[in-house]
Amino acid sequence: MYLTANPVRQLPTFRLKLPIARESKGSYQTSQPLPGCPIRPPSLQLRQYQQEAIASWFANNGRGTLKMATGSGKTITALAIACELYQQINLQVLLVVCPYRHLVTQWARECEKFNLQPILAFENLRTWQSQLSGQIYNLRSGSQRFVTVITTNSTLIGDGFQSQLKYFPAKTLIIGDEAHNLGAPKLEESLPRSVGLRLALSATPERYFDDFGTQSLFDYFGPVLQPEFTLRDAIAQGALVHYLYYPVLVELTEAESIAYLKLTKRIGRSLLYRERENGGDFEDNEDLKPLLMQRARLIGAAENKLNALRDLMATRRETTHTLFYCSDGSQDAGQRSSLRQLKAVAKILGVDLGYKVSTYTAQTSLEEREILRRQFESGELQGLVAIRCLDEGVDIPAIQTAVILSSSGNPRQFIQRRGRVLRPHPAKERATIFDMIVLPPDLDRETIEVERNLLKKELRRFVEFADLADNAGVARMKLLDLQKRYGLLDI
Repeated sequence: MYLTANPVRQLPTFRLKLPIARESKGSYQTSQPLPGCPIRPPSLQLRQYQQEAIASWFANNGRGTLKMATGSGKTITALAIACELYQQINLQVLLVVCPYRHLVTQWARECEKFNLQPILAFENLRTWQSQLSGQIYNLRSGSQRFVTVITTNSTLIGDGFQSQLKYFPAKTLIIGDEAHNLGAPKLEESLPRSVGLRLALSATPERYFDDFGTQSLFDYFGPVLQPEFTLRDAIAQGALVHYLYYPVLVELTEAESIAYLKLTKRIGRSLLYRERENGGDFEDNEDLKPLLMQRARLIGAAENKLNALRDLMATRRETTHTLFYCSDGSQDAGQRSSLRQLKAVAKILGVDLGYKVSTYTAQTSLEEREILRRQFESGELQGLVAIRCLDEGVDIPAIQTAVILSSSGNPRQFIQRRGRVLRPHPAKERATIFDMIVLPPDLDRETIEVERNLLKKELRRFVEFADLADNAGVARMKLLDLQKRYGLLDI
């Protein structure tokens, strides 16, 4: 089988119409749908904000970024857009790009509800490349109407997938899931330029410490479309559940305090130099990133968090459906310490307290993850002890309680995690979140202003989350001492 690549062509444009409401059964199609072609499930009732998001994307002529709270139904919204495009212009290919393997299988489950038969293109080339080239050939020869491909970021940039992209037809829609990841230079360069219909999905599309990458992302997919759908909106409209928020304040040990002070002084000197040089914002300073990451790891692995966890869970041994977030170990130097924390947490819960838990990490196979998910949902497992891989996209609505031992300085992680916990479930009236917040040690005059500036953004997230909780007054009082100490009462 041989394919001839299309010559370089001008980026296709399509005359898109605003979608009409199609809420009644059978309103899309009265005859039997063709296998693998997109059709909205008859029972699907889109929420008002999802309809508005779809209309905004069509009004922007098939480009744009949907900034919607985690858990508010971005996947369903995106697949409804694909169905509408199939109706309007006979869309031929749906290409979904995800950051992780488990999201590929999760998207596949949702796609099947829309009558799609996706090719799962990741890992071994032999398992998908001939299938993909064969279906694209069939599409171009007219013997197949539609192709759905779901791939990972790492597969997208590989030669095997890139060699196939040039054969994709003009009527292709690319969906970037958790699209903030696609702003990284190598990934952004690998996005197909010949595909004109582009949709980015993310609760947090702005890239942390990367204004250039953020702009590149918006240049490719299109800007954030209005209306944005915030956490407050999602709770008010019932897309996410109400919650209780309990900040747990943790002191550093003496050794940790000394290390913290040294790092903060180094950060302060770097900030001062930056300001003298060009008055730039600290987030643009490459030299600061490793220092900030070191400090974040120190906070993440603070020893007293384990004591606080033991005290907390000693009174909650009968609770189920609990998720424990440990330090993420995303940097090489932090990997060992994060695994130490993971093992220590699992030991305290499983051995010392007799709590039925299992760990859930990047090394956990897809098959085992599915088994753990089912055991967790049934209550056979009371809790999961996780690192980073439960941050983005994983759909386990049965989670009722989260204990956050560690968060990075990146606001995206905080936002993603709370969305995980607030997803609706028939057995969940509201969620409970325990958030361990490390109290900075007493600082001298030289470093207190540095600390104030660094703390301001992080504290703003804690305060926002406290304000939206059902126990807002109690949660805010817990944060009050921290605000007073650094003169941040205006947050």
